Amino acid sequence: MSEETSAVDETVERMEVARTIPEVPERIFALLSDPKGHVTIDSSGMLIDSTGEPATKVGDEFVIHMDREALNDFPMGRYDVTVHITTFEPDREIAWTIQGQIKPQIGHIYGYTLEPAEGGGTLVTSYYDWSTIDPQWKEANIFPIIPESALRATLGILERTLKHSDRW
Repeated sequence: MSEETSAVDETVERMEVARTIPEVPERIFALLSDPKGHVTIDSSGMLIDSTGEPATKVGDEFVIHMDREALNDFPMGRYDVTVHITTFEPDREIAWTIQGQIKPQIGHIYGYTLEPAEGGGTLVTSYYDWSTIDPQWKEANIFPIIPESALRATLGILERTLKHSDRW
């Protein structure tokens, strides 16, 4: 059974959820660095496919093919975004921002931190930070786009994926 925690702090515009996953950080990080891993563990249904190689450093990029109809909030249909890696600390933390067709770029950040868990496994914290988004998007008052429940579900899918796949 996994231990889960969450925290939403409206004043800093960041949400975090954590789950202990019975895997080594190296394996989890390999999945999180891989564009195919992003698609595989997505709980929103928006990530359809990817193009590109796994990230190896800050500044690396890959493309995610999206379908906004999964959220049914804006009539954007299918489109591509570029994932731009902003933090890359092997087996400890990875984060990225999304560069898409919308101008100005939004500037929200998604990421994961990995820490040894008490009793074994890895404490995986998924975070979503919109505290530094462009003022135009702050005024639109549409954040968070992804709810806390989606971050939590992604952690469950991450654990299930690693349990049933030898890819990572």
